[in-house]
Amino acid sequence: MRYWKLLGMLAVVLFSLIFILLRQLEEDCSTIVSLNHTAKERDVRLEFRRALRQRQWKQKVERMWPMDDFTAARAVAKQLRRGRVSELMLSYRLRGVMKHYINNNNYRVAFRGHRVLVRSRRELLCRLKSQMFGLTLDGREPPFSVRGWERLMPRRSLEELYGARLNTCAVVASAGSILHSGLGEEIDGHDAVLRFNAAPTEGFENDVGTKTTIRLLNSQIMAQPRHEFNTSALYRNVTLLAWDPSPYNVDLQRWYEEPDSDLFTPYVERRQLNPSEPFYILHPGYIWRLWDLIQGNTIEDIQPNPPSSGFIGIMVMMGLCETVNVYEYIPSQRQTDQCHYYEDYQDNACTLGAYHPLIYEKVLVRRMSRTSERMIKVKGQLTLQGLRKIQCRL
Repeated sequence: MRYWKLLGMLAVVLFSLIFILLRQLEEDCSTIVSLNHTAKERDVRLEFRRALRQRQWKQKVERMWPMDDFTAARAVAKQLRRGRVSELMLSYRLRGVMKHYINNNNYRVAFRGHRVLVRSRRELLCRLKSQMFGLTLDGREPPFSVRGWERLMPRRSLEELYGARLNTCAVVASAGSILHSGLGEEIDGHDAVLRFNAAPTEGFENDVGTKTTIRLLNSQIMAQPRHEFNTSALYRNVTLLAWDPSPYNVDLQRWYEEPDSDLFTPYVERRQLNPSEPFYILHPGYIWRLWDLIQGNTIEDIQPNPPSSGFIGIMVMMGLCETVNVYEYIPSQRQTDQCHYYEDYQDNACTLGAYHPLIYEKVLVRRMSRTSERMIKVKGQLTLQGLRKIQCRL
């Protein structure tokens, strides 16, 4: 009897413990569910705040840089004159084109350098100076050496041709914004004037001047019959400097066999007819070193395409001259969608870039200059120090 009584008491205690445990488990489950709901609510709130900030940021960008091309272009030009710009400031159209070129990467660009974004003006100039070697082909590298190009090339290099005799030089962009500038007389007052491609002076003397010392040509000018390269007076009595991009790894054999546009055939023909003419081809290695310079000083990924003729011409003249005045490379208040002052074609990609990494080039050039924002805005002129007398640490 006593045994059954003890067993009953144990059963009561056991059932009580089970009841207490079940109640505790229920409370714990309620707490976990509550915590999960709290965590989910917190995540929802954070996501909402993040979306709100992103929406507000997009609205701010759209207010500052309206996505219609012309208004956006004027807003970007203002930032270019201040030396700060981003892909996000471009119109949707130009951003889409830029992404297309980055994704395609036709030249197989593989940048392995370091990006340093806080270089001083002097550091930038010294960095550029360190790249000023092997500017032009000399015919000594294969496949040119086996084809006798060393005898075909000018005897004196471009640097030897001009030596130390150029004090002031002008680089005249072909932008439509140079129209109505009245800069012609000032431009002609320089020791040397560089112009681009098929840009004429006749009929535009008041704005662009008449003097041409060096003409920088992309290979299309030489390859396309409509430019009449071998007969036009535009390409006579001047120093000619042609360029065409090779693959990024500077495979000269492949470049010779598959240039973007055939510049080699017209070059050989012209050299044979005019052996004393100062006519050079820029080395593609130099072109890609300039591209590396731009990317190495830009946080964003730039188009993996060669720099523009404008940027190349400015860099070349900085190596030849004491002072370089650049006109309408960074647009003034005369900014227009007209690509070139001598033809009626409208597209602000000519100013801000699509194929070429133009906005990044222009920011880099702006950082190399001490010219005031007002001077660039009103006159369209930007002044750069030449590289010859800059003392750099080895």
